[in-house]
Amino acid sequence: MKSEKRAWVAALTGTLVAVAVGTIAAPPAWTQPASPQPEVAGGEVLRAEASRPAWSAPGIPGAVSARATRLTYASSDTNDAPTTVAGTYLEPLAPWTGPGERPLVAYAGGTQGQGPECAPSAMVSQVVRFQPPADVVVEYDLIAINQLLARGMSVVMTDYHDLATPGPHNFLNRKTQGHAVLDSARAALRLPGTGLHSGSPVMLYGYSQGGMASAAAAELQPAYAPDLDVRGAYVGGPLAGPHEYIAHSDGQPGVAPAIAWILNGIAADYPDTRPVLDAALNDTGKAILRDSMGKCGGGLSSIMAQPQNTSRWTTSGLPIAAVIDGSPELKKAFGEQRLGGSAPAVPVRVYSARNDEGVAPYPLVRGIAASWCGGGTPVQLEADATVPPLSGILGTHDVAFIPSLTTSQQWVTDRLAGVPAPVNCAALP
Repeated sequence: MKSEKRAWVAALTGTLVAVAVGTIAAPPAWTQPASPQPEVAGGEVLRAEASRPAWSAPGIPGAVSARATRLTYASSDTNDAPTTVAGTYLEPLAPWTGPGERPLVAYAGGTQGQGPECAPSAMVSQVVRFQPPADVVVEYDLIAINQLLARGMSVVMTDYHDLATPGPHNFLNRKTQGHAVLDSARAALRLPGTGLHSGSPVMLYGYSQGGMASAAAAELQPAYAPDLDVRGAYVGGPLAGPHEYIAHSDGQPGVAPAIAWILNGIAADYPDTRPVLDAALNDTGKAILRDSMGKCGGGLSSIMAQPQNTSRWTTSGLPIAAVIDGSPELKKAFGEQRLGGSAPAVPVRVYSARNDEGVAPYPLVRGIAASWCGGGTPVQLEADATVPPLSGILGTHDVAFIPSLTTSQQWVTDRLAGVPAPVNCAALP
C-alpha cells in the first residue's frame, strides 16, 4: 500500500519522491516498519527505546523532568489495514497528586508537516529545528505537554500515520488520526515499568489538528477502543474537516502547503481520486504538491509567505474547494473526514475562539458541538471572545492556543477526580 502511495505521488508530480524529499533525512531506524505490515493488535508495542526530551535538561526554567520512551506501535489506517505509527511516551519524575492512580493523557499534536523530520517525536528531542535553506520551526505543543507533566500526568504523543514512518502523511484524515491517538494510549499502557496498566484512566487532549484528532478519537473510541478507560476528551480549536479547512482558509498566508498536504494524503488513501486530481491540477498545482512533500509546517517562512489562492493550481481556474464539490470521488473521500457524524461516549470540552474566521471558524465548531449534544454527549462549549481578530504572522487561531490552556487542564483534572462534567448543550453560546 505505501509503495503504491509513493508511486502515485511520483506519477502526479512527474518527479521521483526521492528527489522531492532529497533534503530530508531518513527516519530513524527505530521507526522503520516491517514489510508487510505486521498483523498484530492495535497498540501493540513493536519497538521501544529510552530517549531524552530536550526541554527536560537541568537549568531550563519551568521545565518538568520526565523520562521519555520513543516507541513504534501497531495501528490501522483509514481503510482499516494494519500499519505502524511512532510516538513518544513521557513520564514525569514528580508524583501524581490527584485522586486515584496516575492517569495517561493521549496528546494529539498540532500541524507538523508532511515529512519525516516533522514528526513530534523528533521535535521532542530538538524543540527548535532548522529547516534548509533558512527556516526555523518550534514545537509549540511542548507548552501544553509541560503543564500536563507538571500536574503529574503521564503523556503519550503520537506522530500520526506516516510521520517518522515511510509514506506521505495523510494530513487531517479523521480515521487514521483517531486510530493513531487511541492506539498510542494502548501502547503506552503496555510499556513495562511505568506503573500504568490496561485499566489506567485515559484522557484525550489536543488543539487545532490535534483538536480534530482528539475529537476523532472520541468519536471512534466506543467501537474501536472500548477497552480503554477514557474519562473525557478536550477538543481545542478543532478543524471540522479538510474540505472545510480548504474552503475557509484558501488564500490566507501560509495555508498553501497545508492544502497540498491534504491533497497528497487524500490521493494516497483513495486511489479513485488520483485521476481526478491529475486532470484537475495544472503544472503549478502539481509542482506545489510535489514540493510540499518533506516540508514541515509552523516555520517562519510558511507563516510569512504571501497569500496564494488555489485557483492558480487548477486547469479550470476554479479553487480546490470547487473542484472537490464537482467530483463525486473527491466529495465522498472528503466527506468521510468531517467531524460530527457520531457522538462520543465520554464528556467533551470544546474550546473555540469566536473570532477565529479562517482555520477553525466558530460556527463550524459550534455545529460539531451541537451534533454531539444531539447524540447525547455531555458537551461543554467555551466560546472565547477575548482573543481579538488577528491576521498576519500569527492569526487568531494561533494566539488562542495559549488561553485555551487556562481552563482545559483543570477540566481534565476534574474529570479524573470524578467531578460531574459541566454541560451547556441546552444553551450553546
